[in-house]
Amino acid sequence: VTRALYYEVSLSYLFWPPLQTSHLPKMLASRLNLLLPRVSWLRGCSTTAVGQKHQRQVPTEFAVHDPLQAHALKEQCILVDANDQAIGAASKADCHRVHPETNDVKLHRAFSVFLFNSQGEMLVQKRSSHKITFPNTYTNACCSHPLYEIEQERQERNAQGIRVAAQRRLNYELGIPTEELQPQDFRYLTRIHYADTGDGVWGEHEIDYILFLQKDVTLRPNSNEVSEVRYLRRDKIDEAVAKFSAPLTPWFSLILQHRLKLWWDNLHQLEQFEDLSNIQRF
Repeated sequence: VTRALYYEVSLSYLFWPPLQTSHLPKMLASRLNLLLPRVSWLRGCSTTAVGQKHQRQVPTEFAVHDPLQAHALKEQCILVDANDQAIGAASKADCHRVHPETNDVKLHRAFSVFLFNSQGEMLVQKRSSHKITFPNTYTNACCSHPLYEIEQERQERNAQGIRVAAQRRLNYELGIPTEELQPQDFRYLTRIHYADTGDGVWGEHEIDYILFLQKDVTLRPNSNEVSEVRYLRRDKIDEAVAKFSAPLTPWFSLILQHRLKLWWDNLHQLEQFEDLSNIQRF
């Protein structure tokens, strides 16, 4: 309000007839009465850029969470059936809520990226304490969702939408420049269907596309998403995981238990493990 009044008064001297000093208090009171309704209106607006449609504020129930993470709960995930057929969209919040009576979580499409450097070491990250689902847990390089509101990420042929979403999220979470990774760089191996009720409030139920990538990349982690990154050697994976200061995410734990070591041992001949028709059920 103070800054707004400053500009109002400054403009008045530029465009209005000269004022007597004695008139200034009355003028300020008058302008304040005009500005207060505007301030109240602004409080109800979202922080979208000028020209974009007005969006709903983050619901009050999410106010206890980090603002950036709470805002991300409005993103629209792609709902799917058990055969990965798209059947609609729902907010990230709705897709991760555990139903209080049935313990069900809406099934939606996701992806997990496994990133290796030229020495064959695998990147793992620790999710930040700000994360709403599975905070402070260790996981693979990047785990996220294609978004319904991004048309390119709805493309299903050759998992193109998943690849585009992976490029976007690797840039956002780990700061990997988009020019260093192109959608065609990812090797799509298979899909995994799993569910986990998490903390009983926020959980997961996903058909998870598994993407592999071996490339040396630039890392500038986003501290709102990631609190730690490290590369692990194949022959030290069990020892490293045993020494982690926090648990693994459920999807990373399942993949590590059932498939990851075999895939890791065959980084240069992964084509023999591609299964794009079937969905693995864990």
